[in-house]
Amino acid sequence: MCPQSGLAATHSKPSQPHPDIDSIIPQTAVSKAAYAHAASLLHPAILNHSIRVYLYAKALAEHENSKYSTDPQQHDLLVIACLFHDIGTTETYNGPQRFEVEGADAAVHHLSKHNVNKSDAHDVWTAIALHTSPGIVERIGELARIVRIAVITDFGRESAAWEKPMLLRDQLEGRFEREDIEKVLGDAVVRQAKRRPEKAPNVSWPYAMYMAWLAEPGWDGVNKAF
Repeated sequence: MCPQSGLAATHSKPSQPHPDIDSIIPQTAVSKAAYAHAASLLHPAILNHSIRVYLYAKALAEHENSKYSTDPQQHDLLVIACLFHDIGTTETYNGPQRFEVEGADAAVHHLSKHNVNKSDAHDVWTAIALHTSPGIVERIGELARIVRIAVITDFGRESAAWEKPMLLRDQLEGRFEREDIEKVLGDAVVRQAKRRPEKAPNVSWPYAMYMAWLAEPGWDGVNKAF
């Protein structure tokens, strides 16, 4: 247990690029820059999670013959949505809003530097901002649904599209280790809420995580609301 907090230590060193990341991430300017930025900020466990989420999402998009697979420019949007979906847990994007919204805003800022149109950028914003909002995110747009399914797949939760992405699980976790992602991510969300309770508004996933920590601050395992 970390002294007095029960939370994992704050990550201070950038993740190291995966040795064959160039064969995984599209070699477009917008996707390469997104990966470089994410890798410079994210905890290694969260970076690995984000890459697995992308690869699950990519497989699902291919299976559905989605535009997010068949159109290279749309595929870049899928990459950014996956790589940035938890970037709001970093200190760089630890603003006053809940981490999902901070990450969504960061993604839109990144896309604006690469001249992505506002409509496409909004789709990425929605996918990230709502990725912890079940019952809404699956129906608000195609990109948001694909990203949501990929996220919950990585945490072992079934969905209507469970079978296709789960075929990749052993392979992906062998290449990109889990490294206690549930504890690392949960602790990062709670750490932010401790400093700024407004980042965990009522009836949100950060709020549930924060309330679970307040109820049992000495608990040293994965947050019980995860």
